Amino acid sequence: MKIDGHTNLIALIAHPAGHSQSPAMYNFAFNHEQMNTRFLALDVSPADLPTAIAAVRAFKMPGVSVSMPFKQAVIPLLDRLDPTAKMIGAVNTVVNHDGVLTGYTTDGIGFVQALRDAHVPLAGKTMTLAGVGGAGTPIAIQSALTGLKTLNVFNLNDAAVANARRVVQLINDQTDCHATFYPLEDRDQFKQAIAASDLYTDATGLGMGKLIDQALVDDPTWFHPEMTVFDTVYAPAETQLMRVAQQAGVAHVLNGQGMLLNQGVAVFKLWTGHDMPVAAVRHEIFKAD
Repeated sequence: MKIDGHTNLIALIAHPAGHSQSPAMYNFAFNHEQMNTRFLALDVSPADLPTAIAAVRAFKMPGVSVSMPFKQAVIPLLDRLDPTAKMIGAVNTVVNHDGVLTGYTTDGIGFVQALRDAHVPLAGKTMTLAGVGGAGTPIAIQSALTGLKTLNVFNLNDAAVANARRVVQLINDQTDCHATFYPLEDRDQFKQAIAASDLYTDATGLGMGKLIDQALVDDPTWFHPEMTVFDTVYAPAETQLMRVAQQAGVAHVLNGQGMLLNQGVAVFKLWTGHDMPVAAVRHEIFKAD
């Protein structure tokens, strides 16, 4: 559809934002459903985040996507939080209800559904998770709620470490999953945890942007063939971590594209009230059937 005086604008707010596949995915879906809406990726500096959120109201935008490093920083700027977003303490979607901004999180749903699509079970399994920030937090909690038995949480002693400990306590208090926090600086413990896991998930952001050649695990012997390695990075489609896992002959090596697609399905519904044309998006944007 052509852009006119009635075109709605929705955007991604991130830093950096240039790598995002969201514009291609959402604009294809809007065109497919003949909706007069366009999606842009906006690279916003952390200092300008309050101004960017104010613009959502000023421009009467239906909403925005929120990515790193803003999934937690955006919360004080919103009017309301969905109960799941409040429990997780992170937001990846903002919906504008007549000037009232409500934060939601769909990352955990997207992660679990991506595993289901790959026929990877979570129930009764052990997972090691590195990085408990805006993406790792919903992944941890949603996995625990989905029936994960054991969760090993690793995080550097940085600004996110308090949140990592909070997430572990929350999981132990409110789910049947047993979670344990470990410092990511302890490489021996990290190696042991991965070796004992059915699934290793990296939610650190290593492997993209300026960190494209980096990975927390660079030795294939840390992995075993029966496990799954999931890198939440989706651009590039193959990361350094994934190459290491492939060298180890890991059964399932997944990037973040399935997570992006499936969280987008939920987001599309929140923004528009309509179902995303999932099969068409998967085929056209991700070149998969």
